[in-house]
Amino acid sequence: MSEPSAPRHPDYVFSAMFPDVDYLDGYLPIEDHGLIGNGRTAALVGRDGSIDWMCVPRFDSSPIFCGLLDRHKGGRFYVKVDAFLGARQYYQPNSSVLVTELRAASGLLRITDLMPFKEGADLTRPVPADMAELLRLIEVVQGEVTFKIDITTHPKIEISRERDGFLLHSDEGADVDLLLTVNRPMDELTQEITLRAGESIAFSLRWEELDEPSSLADPYKSVRVSIAAWQHWLRTFDYHGPQSTLVQRSAITIKMLDYLPQGSLAAAPTTSLPERVGGERNWDYRFVWVRDGSFSVYALRRIGLVNEANNFLKWLLTLAKGHRLRIMYTIDGQHPGKEREDYSLEGYRKSQPVRWSNGAADQVQHDVYGEVLDCAYQWANHGGNLSDELWSNLHRFVERAMVAWDTPDQGIWEVRTEGSVQTYSAGICQVALDRGRKLASRYGLEANTALWKSTADEITKTILDHGWNDQKKFIASEFGGDTLDAAILGLPLRRVIPADHPKMVATVKAIREQLRATGDGLIFRYHPAQRNDGLEGNEGAFVLTSFWLVDNLTLQGRLDEAQELYDSLCHRVNALGLLSEEIDPTSGRFLGNFPQAFSHIGQILSGVNLAKALAARDENPASAPQVWTGVHPA
Repeated sequence: MSEPSAPRHPDYVFSAMFPDVDYLDGYLPIEDHGLIGNGRTAALVGRDGSIDWMCVPRFDSSPIFCGLLDRHKGGRFYVKVDAFLGARQYYQPNSSVLVTELRAASGLLRITDLMPFKEGADLTRPVPADMAELLRLIEVVQGEVTFKIDITTHPKIEISRERDGFLLHSDEGADVDLLLTVNRPMDELTQEITLRAGESIAFSLRWEELDEPSSLADPYKSVRVSIAAWQHWLRTFDYHGPQSTLVQRSAITIKMLDYLPQGSLAAAPTTSLPERVGGERNWDYRFVWVRDGSFSVYALRRIGLVNEANNFLKWLLTLAKGHRLRIMYTIDGQHPGKEREDYSLEGYRKSQPVRWSNGAADQVQHDVYGEVLDCAYQWANHGGNLSDELWSNLHRFVERAMVAWDTPDQGIWEVRTEGSVQTYSAGICQVALDRGRKLASRYGLEANTALWKSTADEITKTILDHGWNDQKKFIASEFGGDTLDAAILGLPLRRVIPADHPKMVATVKAIREQLRATGDGLIFRYHPAQRNDGLEGNEGAFVLTSFWLVDNLTLQGRLDEAQELYDSLCHRVNALGLLSEEIDPTSGRFLGNFPQAFSHIGQILSGVNLAKALAARDENPASAPQVWTGVHPA
């Protein structure tokens, strides 16, 4: 096989250096991973050449490799070179095809990882486009390199020789059988190999249609076909604002978390990566949160990804026709199931428990009504049909919000206590009433719009009167409370409170001062020591709310501050342009599940808002910033 031409490197990741690979308590840092995916599942590839997380056939299936959660017995697909000197990773341009280069004393080894697409695949369509396969192409591009292949799996999976490869089977640990094949003779799953420049070996791990040909027939062609599919998909990408390279990478990352058969969007591909190392704040995020809907749909639409926005809306509003609206679903619209704590795995850096499923699925979170109504508002404003059945259910959700807004719930942060009357939840109930009234008025739908409007006005007034703590000069997390919550930053984005209202300006000031995690913009969402959330210990700075702070500065017309903060947050990405849920403000290490869809949505939306405001200022320095406020034009 001929060696492919050298790839171009994105400016923000290219380096002639091969940094050392460091381990923390025996684990590769979260930020030293890249993501590959196929629209149905994903895998994490470490900078050390190890695939240490992969679930098949779906994001929320049982893991095949979960060394990320137990380095001793979780399992991984490891490529280890002799006389190792350092490593780097980069994506092939405009794609999810990931390259890991391992520098040895004797040469350079290149690993290309991908989940290949079929030839002619159209990623804009809500149908599977992949081959249900993991492809690893390993080649020496300089010198001669000796390396060890070491493949271990989750302990419940049995491996046996079958056909032309190895069969991976389990009666309880895996959801499907898998077949591992190699294009060179290999008798064991642990084997030492020596290759010279221009030589290669390829591995195919398949989990559907095992009798069909794999990518091993021509792995280089599979790489080219997959890159072409991504680049074809990106033809509609349209963004010309700050940090455009990173925003495009965020778009690709979001697409990798997009479950193509349904149009749903997984919050993250991982479970139980800790928000505090050694602590219990470890959650399963391989599900779909309704609250992600309106933000995600609007952000995707604004950068040209209209099909993804429409497919997510259609999926979500189909669920809204059901009898009960949940705050989260599996990627195919089911209940996630009972949360289970698993102490058989030691957890990332010994952070226990490892959790499967998510108990928050049964929580009371009143903001869900506003999220669905805002999605319906976007749906109708962009040509979607509001059927009688759909409106009947939406009407019921508005009526429920009108009753629930001043009653306790667990809120946006899903506290593990009985909850309280939370300011943010009340504010998003106002969104339900506002969007419901606008839909009814615009389309002549049956509703008590006068009552809905008066209740929405009452909620706003209550937030400003009873949410406001006059002694501490901020809008508190709870009515009558005295603690700060960065979730309040989301209210101006939904036009619940004007961003330039004096009480909101004061709240932004307080959040910047009192929830500040670092001097360059990271903020905590709240201080657990000051607010009982039912859990022990602290956590990292929350990436999404840090981007919400950018949006508030933008809405207030403080554009130079907003751009400086936005740039500093964007510089927090890892070498591949990926973001986690949280960041340790002391070390800069990533925390929480990774990569986190909501963090990337925040980056996209803040960039869109900032770009519009900067353009408006350039055209008319006296004009007010024109950004998203949660209300969409007809």
